[in-house]
Amino acid sequence: MFSKILIANRGEIAVRIIKTCRKMGIKTVVVYSEADADSMAVEMADETVFIGPPPASESYLVADKIIAAVRETGAEAIHPGFGFLSESAAFARRCAEEKIVFIGPNPHAIEAMGDKIESKKFAVKAGISVVPGHVGEIDDTAHAIHISEDIGYPVMLKASAGGGGKGIRVAWNRKDVEEGFPAVKAEAKSSFGDDRIFIEKFIESPRHVEIQVLGDKHGHVVHLFERECSIQRRNQKVIEEAPSPLLDEATRKAMGDQAVALAMAVQYDSAGTVEFVAGQDRSFFFLEMNTRLQVEHPVTELITGVDLVEQMIRSAYGEPLPFAQGDLKINGWAMESRIYAEDPYRGFLPSIGRLVRYSPPAEGSVGNAIVRNDAGVREGDEISMFYDPMISKLSTWAPTRDQAIDLMGRALEDFHIEGLGQNIPFLAAVMDQDRFRSGELSTNYIKDEFPEGFQGLPPTDAQRDLMSAVALAMHRAMLARAAPDQLRTDWIVISGATKLSMSATASDGGLNILCDSRKLRLEDIRWRPGQSVFRANLDGRDFTLAVKPAAEGFVIRHRATTLRVVVLSPRSAELHGKLPPKKAADTSKLVLSPMPGLVVSIDVAEGQSVRSGEVVAVLEAMKMQNILRAERDGVVKAVSVKPGDSVAADEVLVEFA
Repeated sequence: MFSKILIANRGEIAVRIIKTCRKMGIKTVVVYSEADADSMAVEMADETVFIGPPPASESYLVADKIIAAVRETGAEAIHPGFGFLSESAAFARRCAEEKIVFIGPNPHAIEAMGDKIESKKFAVKAGISVVPGHVGEIDDTAHAIHISEDIGYPVMLKASAGGGGKGIRVAWNRKDVEEGFPAVKAEAKSSFGDDRIFIEKFIESPRHVEIQVLGDKHGHVVHLFERECSIQRRNQKVIEEAPSPLLDEATRKAMGDQAVALAMAVQYDSAGTVEFVAGQDRSFFFLEMNTRLQVEHPVTELITGVDLVEQMIRSAYGEPLPFAQGDLKINGWAMESRIYAEDPYRGFLPSIGRLVRYSPPAEGSVGNAIVRNDAGVREGDEISMFYDPMISKLSTWAPTRDQAIDLMGRALEDFHIEGLGQNIPFLAAVMDQDRFRSGELSTNYIKDEFPEGFQGLPPTDAQRDLMSAVALAMHRAMLARAAPDQLRTDWIVISGATKLSMSATASDGGLNILCDSRKLRLEDIRWRPGQSVFRANLDGRDFTLAVKPAAEGFVIRHRATTLRVVVLSPRSAELHGKLPPKKAADTSKLVLSPMPGLVVSIDVAEGQSVRSGEVVAVLEAMKMQNILRAERDGVVKAVSVKPGDSVAADEVLVEFA
């Protein structure tokens, strides 16, 4: 077996590979850019090599620097993780020439399947059903429009070398192609160094189902069943699960057999994923093959017990697969939630900054279930604008799907992050939705369920009682410190627009609370003034809330619900009701940056008349280009930035008269 492996990646996947290498007794080398000098992966690795500035094009994508690091450290093999050089046939071939083992598929397989255009041509020749589309290269925007209109709208514009949701746009009409094609090419060039684009028919209300395959160098290929990845935003997977609630045994076998046949046709000899777009009627079409480890591999590991990273290493070393297809079984159900640095309340726009607080749920067994958190960060680390905004991948496993969902909801509730925007409230909202629990999924799920954007969920009666009880407990604790003589029994608690008459008396280390006519018991309280997480038990149920003081009262979040809660004496509550409401600032004449990022272009000038919907500016953040449009007709009064400027969230870009 290898004695030392170099990991040509960063973040959580670098940490994930290190953990398996430690288990196998293999030493590790991690390469790192300036932005990752203090990262968790750098801390964990046995050796490290600095490879340059933060932009991936100057560090992680530079093959010469990776090869030089191998020579410097004496590593025998390179694990590329996912992204970066993981699907570069040229890099895999370079490794072979340099007598370095590439822990991934052979260059021929990468060329045949890793290129989205070539993989479709290959699949057609192999007799596999594919989505209708144009699989040749596209010259320019005019050519893209011609092809799109031949196929028929809607169509999907996709980067040939793409992955991770980047370099993808759905075009519903000619204007979408005119605007989207240049943006997709630019994203593809900056993310993958390859700006080739292909176009295919976009199937409405589809489901995204993929098959995990695993091969060795002795001609054996198996599949490890499916994952469903239909909960997506901007073509980026957000929630995955294994197995899929859509498939029956016959469809599972047919899809698995087709994936294995395709892998064997290209002599596939590592971990890879064959992706399908599936109809609600269980029809399915080949979409693409990712010739690498997938981000969502933990759910497959949880239902099969197979360490995919270990099998990739063993296959690269030349060992045969230790199991046949008949040895593999589905055990239970697994869920994965991707924790991203993004603001779901602002259209899931990326957020960057420091993890002032990072407190994930405890990993390990929870009764007869499991919680797992794959992360490459610690409290105090910074999420950089140069890379994907992923913070961690939270996974749960349980005997049934409902139990896995319940555990995921509780684990998300117990996951606390401060310092930047994050999508935990959104993930928790999905776990609590009846539609998600029913398994009626599609890649349109977010658009269907949150057509006006995500604004959280209204409180249930139980949540209102919970948050009111917690606010009362916090108010009493703070008052007991500051003014114990003012501690009283009866209070008015205003939660949102609701007023509740409440009383509380201490008993046996907890609180007996009367909420209108309802009796509540709050105990096992783990909170002190100044802390931002309140953990306790209400009527026998453990819970976790995010809490922070406001100018008046507290702002409390439970899962996807946030309330401002004020605790007052009856007389103060009477006077409080007479206060005039505060007016929000008028920003209707301003175009604000929705996120920190880089100005790619400003498409208007001072004095120009602009109509609602016209492009005002293009920003780039986390390797994604975001088109900002005017929300009203008007005349441009001032332009505050220029292309190349770095801007903060809510910075004024353009002002209308």
